[in-house]
Amino acid sequence: MADTKVKAASKKPAASKAATGAAPKAAVTGKTNGVATVAQPDPVMPGTDRATAKASGKPAPAQPAASFPKETYLTWYEQMQLMRKFEDKAGQLYGQQKIKGFCHLYIGQEACVAGAVSALEKGDKYITAYRDHAHPLALGTSPNAVMAELFAKATGCSKGKGGSMHMFDKEVGFMGGHGIVGGQVPMGAGIAFAEKYNKTGKLCICYMGDGAVRQGALHEAFNMAMLWKLPVIFVIENNGYAMGTSVQRTSNVTDLYKLGLSYDMPSEPVNGMRVEDVHQAVARAAERARAGEGPTLLEFKTYRYKGHSMSDPAKYRTKEELEDYRLRDAIEGVRHTILTNNFASEADLEAIDERIKAKVQESVDFAESSPYPTPDELFKDVYVQADYPYIHD
Repeated sequence: MADTKVKAASKKPAASKAATGAAPKAAVTGKTNGVATVAQPDPVMPGTDRATAKASGKPAPAQPAASFPKETYLTWYEQMQLMRKFEDKAGQLYGQQKIKGFCHLYIGQEACVAGAVSALEKGDKYITAYRDHAHPLALGTSPNAVMAELFAKATGCSKGKGGSMHMFDKEVGFMGGHGIVGGQVPMGAGIAFAEKYNKTGKLCICYMGDGAVRQGALHEAFNMAMLWKLPVIFVIENNGYAMGTSVQRTSNVTDLYKLGLSYDMPSEPVNGMRVEDVHQAVARAAERARAGEGPTLLEFKTYRYKGHSMSDPAKYRTKEELEDYRLRDAIEGVRHTILTNNFASEADLEAIDERIKAKVQESVDFAESSPYPTPDELFKDVYVQADYPYIHD
């Protein structure tokens, strides 16, 4: 997708006029380091009467007025559809036992990646936890390489050694998915330290789930990142449940962005179900990071439609809650904006969908026909020293 990515015309697009019936802007509740902190906006799409939408059973329409150029919306649509259709297929293949081990799907959270990729620059680094298929796809990693990694094949982006939880692609700036809860947080700060030390002008965006914020390493990383003014954007993808227990049952602080305020870190909540909001928040944070002002904490309020992993039936939430969030679907929001503004026709979008469907099937065919790693691969990529003297007996 990297070859089709188009940046928005402005990192700070002027706010469009609200459509009739649009939800009011969130109220400013205070400021930290000059950055306004706001009450969390309801992620339901602007211009929607939720009761009417729920009664009709149709996805809620997005606000028609476009804040970004046509090319950006089309890129977002294609990126997010690739993430969605790829993972729909991965879920099917897992059920067929063609993909084994752990598998954590990102379905529903696509805007959290698409909006960040459009706001950042080539050469910036990305790091996340183990829900990590969507990030490399949005950055331009071949779907073939991602699917082959899910199949544990040698042609995978981690040579078949990482599987679902440990995708890597240094060429596109993706520094990996990481299986230790919260383990990527200090690593994200470390990557940002390297960028600052080497004076690259680049930054690191470090994703984590809402469950990771209970890890002590997060507080150590926040403190050092602020002390050294590291160019890092910390992102909490708050889908409400961590592995399966709600935030309300595990944290006294339920507005998780407020954790950054303890370190005087600019922090704000973001509607993670609107790709425009994600782009704008990440762009603001990136501007501060590149200006030498240090880190930002963003809490993306989002939702996953599937369970924590493929083995999770998600019985801890109601069907009504799930359907309520489906009305806020980011892909449907972008689709509606595209059609309302005549950026493309239904036929054009259907053609994109068919092209993505074919690309996903090609990735499956590629993965199935690829070889498994040979036994000697066990001794490679462990140490920098190529001829490390292993004892084989």
